[in-house]
Amino acid sequence: VQLVESGGGLVQPGGSLRLSCTASGFTFSRFAMSWYRQAPGKERELVAGITSDGGSTNYADSVKGRFTISRDNAKNTVYLQMNSLRPEDTAVYYCRGRWALIGMDYWGQGTQVTVSS
Repeated sequence: VQLVESGGGLVQPGGSLRLSCTASGFTFSRFAMSWYRQAPGKERELVAGITSDGGSTNYADSVKGRFTISRDNAKNTVYLQMNSLRPEDTAVYYCRGRWALIGMDYWGQGTQVTVSS
């Protein structure tokens, strides 16, 4: 089982990045997917989530209107489009896959996003 994030990097305030998380080793289309982030000295927090069929999404208040989560079940990939980035968005971003009904819960290794001029 693997979740591999990519797309992180250094970006200036106001810029954009798109994170990707590609899954393998499990039935991706059965899992709700989400993005979390953890800044230095802070707890990991939920950024955005999407249901297994992509029909419903949810966002942290701090990213509403700026970030968009989406998924492509044919490609076993979930995305996080991040626009209007701010320095406070700087964190390690983690992908999570969860199938609550059977208690399966997987995490990726994280990708660093740094917003700085």
